[in-house]
Amino acid sequence: MEHQHNRRNKAGTASLLIIIILLAFFLWGWPNYKVYAKELSGKAELKEAEWNRQIAIQEAIAQKEAAKLKAEAEVIRAGGIAEANTIIGESITESYLKYRFIEGLNDGNTEVIYVPTEANLPILEARG
Repeated sequence: MEHQHNRRNKAGTASLLIIIILLAFFLWGWPNYKVYAKELSGKAELKEAEWNRQIAIQEAIAQKEAAKLKAEAEVIRAGGIAEANTIIGESITESYLKYRFIEGLNDGNTEVIYVPTEANLPILEARG
């Protein structure tokens, strides 16, 4: 009987010792785990911020390139318009302009305004 009692005492002592060790490990380990978890979280946030920065830089570079290409397209378009205006300006004769003026008058949709000048020469303006 004493042998069983000794066994129970040893088992109880061993259980108590295990509980104390687990409690000590928990009390020591839990704060360390929290620090470790916060450190990992901080590293993850830093990595995410770096990725977001890289994405923002790439988007800015793409917008800059798009703006340059749009500006080049506008310059090319303006050059084409200027060239077309030069061709039209060189090819239109005074008689063609008079013809178009008379055509406009015959349309009935044109309004002619006579503006007197100091030299007593009228300036004609046709709106249609």
